[in-house]
Parts: sequence; C-alpha cells; structure tokens
Amino acid sequence: MSDLSVTLGSARSLWRRVDGAWTALALLVMATAVLVPQDLSARAVEAGGFLLNTAPFILFAILSLAFVKASGSEALLARAFTGSPHRMIVLAAMLGGLSPFCSCEVIPFIAMLLAVGAPLSAVMAFWLASPLMDPAMFIITAGGLGVGFALAKVVAAVGLGVLGGYAMYALTASGAFADPLRPQERKGCCGARKPFSGQPVWRFWTERPRREIFGEEALSNGHFLLKWLALAYFIEALMIAYIPADLIAEILGGDGAGPIVLGAVVGAPAYLNGYAAVPLLAGLIEQGMSAGAAMSFLVAGGVSSIPAAVAVWALVRPPVFAAYLGFGIVGAILAGMSWALIA
Repeated sequence: MSDLSVTLGSARSLWRRVDGAWTALALLVMATAVLVPQDLSARAVEAGGFLLNTAPFILFAILSLAFVKASGSEALLARAFTGSPHRMIVLAAMLGGLSPFCSCEVIPFIAMLLAVGAPLSAVMAFWLASPLMDPAMFIITAGGLGVGFALAKVVAAVGLGVLGGYAMYALTASGAFADPLRPQERKGCCGARKPFSGQPVWRFWTERPRREIFGEEALSNGHFLLKWLALAYFIEALMIAYIPADLIAEILGGDGAGPIVLGAVVGAPAYLNGYAAVPLLAGLIEQGMSAGAAMSFLVAGGVSSIPAAVAVWALVRPPVFAAYLGFGIVGAILAGMSWALIA
C-alpha cells in the first residue's frame, strides 16, 4: 500500500509539472500530423502568421507590465481606475468599442489591468466591448453589410460592455469574484507581486534589484502569453480550414427568435475574425440567414470564440470565465433581437 501511495504521489507531482498549454498544443499538432499530414505545414504557418500579427501588442503588454513592476508604479495605475464605478463602466465600454484589439489581442491588456487592481466591473466592460469594433472594422462592415448594420454593431459593442460591466458590478458588490485571477498564474502576466512600495522610480534601470524585477517579469509574462496564444491561434487555424461555412448557413437560416439564439450559441465557440466575417455573413444573409441571427452570430463570435476562450480560461478563475461567456451570449441574443426589430 505504501508503494502504491508513493507511486500515486509521484504521478500527481509529475502531472502538476506538466504544462497544460504546451501539452495541448503538442497533442493538436500530432493529431493534425496523423489525420491530415499534408495540411500540417499550412496550418502551422497560418497560426504563426496570426501570432506574428499579434506580436506588437504582446510585446507592448509584456514590457508595460514589467515596467510597472520594476518602477513600482502599480499604485498610480490602480488609481487611474478609481472614482465613480458608473463612470468607469461607461467609459471603459466606450473605449473598448473604439480600441483596435481582437478578442485574443486584448488578453495581455486585461491581464495588466487586473494585475494592478483595476475594478473587475470596469475591466469586464472593456473586455466585452473591445473585440467587437474599431475604426477599420467599422469601414469594412459598413461596406459589406451596410452603414446601418455597422452602426448597430457599434451600439451593440458599447451596450454589451455596459451590460456586462453593471452585471459584474452587482455580482462583486454581493461578494462574488473577490479574487478573479488564477492563483497558479500569479507569477505570470497576471502576477500580483508588489516588489516595491512608496513613490515610483521611473528610472528603474539605475537600481539593480529593479532591473532584475524587470527581466524576471518580462520573461515570465512572455512565456505565459506565448504558450496560450500559440495554442489559441493554432485552434483558430484549424477551425478556419475545417469548419464549412455552408453548414453554418444551413443551421442559422430562417426567421424568428430561434435562429437568433442559435446564432449566439453557435457563434460563441465558432471561429470569427471580424474582418473576414463581413463577406462571409454577407453571403450567408443572401443564402437566407436572418439579419438578427447575423448580428447575434457576429457579436457572440467576436467576444467568446474558442481562441479567445482558451486565453481567458488561462487568465481567470472558472466563475469569472463563466460570467464572461454568459454575458457575451446574453448580450449577443439581445443585440440580435434588437437588430431584427429595427431591420
């Protein structure tokens, strides 16, 4: 019995040392190599391209958080998210609706905001609104689906942010979500370590301990973001290649509330790039997809696609993750029903 206990204890210890993100990515790569070996290089190149396009945002987030830690300026950043919670939620939703970040690219910035103690309600408002619209996407959406649809999506982005922000505010006021970050990632990009106190030292490189903090934070943050976004983008590349668009059109055709709800439910896990989705949805609408279903599909897919969900899951505790998905789906259904009535 003692030998069995030792064996089980060793197995558990080994399992805890296994990195889930790299392991999942390796399994997906091996499965692709076995099932469709001729496509492996194309999928890998595509995923690498996605990651490369995101690299400037990742690098900026990594260096920003390392600078915050090394200079001791966390308190100043935290104070930027103080004041009236109502003002913060509305402003965060409006800023999120204008920011040029997709659902995966916004993860590093959300990590930094949560790390410095920003209110979860305001962060959630920004988090939900940010992937849905930016100036370039507005122009493309207006050209492909009409100015009315593009304006409705802007309103949906801000409205979803406000809805999620106030819902999270009510939940946190009741004592829920007191600690949103996963504890095992505290030394990663969501770390809560505060190595310095007092007034910030902006020229941190003049002090060796602060230089060491900068290097440690940059390395740990970079590793955290690289592994999860690499996994997310490889999944995205697989979905682009192997989920047929005509199947989506067949499921989401017709009128009434049913297609709108289905649009949100299917759009949540489906791949959806905001720019590539415009011509796709234009074709699907021509094939019979309802306008409301198109809106719900677009909103839900932009907020909580599988690549985004993978990154969110790595960052926050399961209750916050569930709230994020719930807000996204409910908001997408409301946006779809509202647009169906207007359109």
